[in-house]
Amino acid sequence: MPKIQGVHHRRAVKALQKAGFVVVREGKHIVMSDGRRILTIPRANPVNAFTMGGIVQEAGLSEAEFRKLL
Repeated sequence: MPKIQGVHHRRAVKALQKAGFVVVREGKHIVMSDGRRILTIPRANPVNAFTMGGIVQEAGLSEAEFRKLL
């Protein structure tokens, strides 16, 4: 699993929106979907590196693709 360090949850949400995900629900976590996948992003600053790596994998993106979207 890739480690993606130092990503604020707001930057992660904006990057995933560029990849076609939309915010479905917000609370202690932000839930996003692209119609096929559901992602849950914790409101943490920064998001844990292993957690962010897992979210990117679940989104179907590579680490390089995600970094370009940031």
